[in-house]
Amino acid sequence: MNADLAPAPRRPILELPGELISQIAAGEVVERPASVVRELLDNALDAGASQVTVRLLAGGVRLISVEDDGAGILREELPLALKRHATSKISSLIDLESVTSMGFRGEALAAINSIADCAILSRAADQSSAYCLDGRSGELKPVARHTGTTVEVKELFFSTPARRKFLKTDATELAHCVEAVRRHALARPDVAFAIWADGKLLEQWRRCEGAGALEHRLEAVLGDDFIQRSLSIDYRSSASPYEQHSVAVRVWGRVGVPEAARSRADQQYFYVNGRFVRDKVLSHAARSAFEDVLHGQRQPVYALHIEIDPHRVDVNVHPTKIEVRFRDSREVHQAIRHAIEDALASPRTGQIGAVDSEPAAAQVDAKDGTSTPFYSAQAGIHFEAIRGNRVSDLGVLWNSVSPPDEPPAFVAADWPLGRALAQLQGVYILAENAQGLIIVDMHAAHERIVYERLKLQFSSSRTLPHLNSQPLLIPVTFAATPTEVATVEAHTETLKALGLEITAFSSKTLAVRAIPAALAQADAIELARATLAELSQHDASTVLQRAHDELLASMACHGAVRANRRLSIEEMNALLRQMEATERADQCNHGRPTWRQINLRDLDAMFLRGR
Repeated sequence: MNADLAPAPRRPILELPGELISQIAAGEVVERPASVVRELLDNALDAGASQVTVRLLAGGVRLISVEDDGAGILREELPLALKRHATSKISSLIDLESVTSMGFRGEALAAINSIADCAILSRAADQSSAYCLDGRSGELKPVARHTGTTVEVKELFFSTPARRKFLKTDATELAHCVEAVRRHALARPDVAFAIWADGKLLEQWRRCEGAGALEHRLEAVLGDDFIQRSLSIDYRSSASPYEQHSVAVRVWGRVGVPEAARSRADQQYFYVNGRFVRDKVLSHAARSAFEDVLHGQRQPVYALHIEIDPHRVDVNVHPTKIEVRFRDSREVHQAIRHAIEDALASPRTGQIGAVDSEPAAAQVDAKDGTSTPFYSAQAGIHFEAIRGNRVSDLGVLWNSVSPPDEPPAFVAADWPLGRALAQLQGVYILAENAQGLIIVDMHAAHERIVYERLKLQFSSSRTLPHLNSQPLLIPVTFAATPTEVATVEAHTETLKALGLEITAFSSKTLAVRAIPAALAQADAIELARATLAELSQHDASTVLQRAHDELLASMACHGAVRANRRLSIEEMNALLRQMEATERADQCNHGRPTWRQINLRDLDAMFLRGR
């Protein structure tokens, strides 16, 4: 018999040694130095610390030291701290189902100790001395230290050198460690944080207390620009109809205005009951709230906290504790979306009219030189009813909003976007307000006004109208996954409402027989797959609403006043007044700005006045 075909010798089943078990677990818990920083910070905050100091050498590879002034650990409990599944956070299944602490698994310190040289120095409040536990030898000796705990982790991955080769440069690892501290600092403004790197103070955030604590911490960590270009949110949803004992979901924090969006998703922070998390439900809810106002693939910025009954969220999903699972994800999705939408809906023109001691109603963005307006509270909304599904023309739009005779003295507070002066190249409206010059893209502005009026009309009906479909002469078939087939079977009515007719051609093949008439030129297969992917991941009503919004946006674009149309001063003033009273009027349907403010200070600088 060929030796190559000989069966492999039987290998006996053996119980793994404890150290190897810990090293395997460490592979899940500890990916890089930042993972250690995160776990140690969790422990410090659970201990009630008010001051946390992080010290790093070589990006955390040579040394990670986290020092806190919390409750400390008793001498007799120190050896237990490094044992697997030993914790003070939970003691029963009931505790696990309603976790309120940052840590609870009882495996982080043991995993870290198995791949690094660890030491714990701690002094409990009622102890006369501090004690140091050597993680390698288990030696326990008295040391000098005030109340609290210091955990030192040296030579990370020294016992697993293959893992150490996967680390990046010291600068990259340091950046990840700083980000880990930043995430905790944003969650706990009542705690002071300091970061030392290679003997130098890198970051320091002092304690913030009182009503504005979170805002002060956001400004300290993310910068003044984040505060100036963001809106405050404090939203509480009603009880869910799906849960008999449901409690409200509270969403609060700050969300950046559309102009503050970035090319990368590097300023997106979600916290669930104080824990930083990454979750598809949360990120999709935020992105969907920005759909009407964000341009292209730009990424919104936000720092939002979600407060929910701990029984309604499972934090025991992954060893890193960065993922969660909600009992009613739809309830949380809707709460976040509505919270952000309500904040973004308020037209930000109202604040311009509030005249300060100096005419500085706009700030120049250092990156692109554009001016950013101040942001306002909710303005009154005036919509004129439209007849049928047709978009009324420009004249009908301002019959009911034509401005009264201009007063002898211009009142800025009444007209935030000012009074019209002229039309430039048939594209822009030039207007004067108390702060200087307003420039309005008239097509983009009118497009938003018409779009919001169409949405209001359709939202007044109990159900969304079905989209007209266009049958295909020859059905298009494609190989489908089991998930896609199951989605078609579960959402037949929703697909029909979207103008799509998809049927099962076989157990592994789907046939597209009709597509929306408004998208007659679209790729039927790509359209079907994209829609099925949305339906499989998100609530059907949300997908249906988004599809209708896209159709209404297309209608509004075609119905808006076109460039090169000459407008009278009265018509221009009427458009400005309608913008001031229309939700989301600061961006067109595609997310581009509809107006810009150039203040007198900028104009003076252009002409070197005062120099």
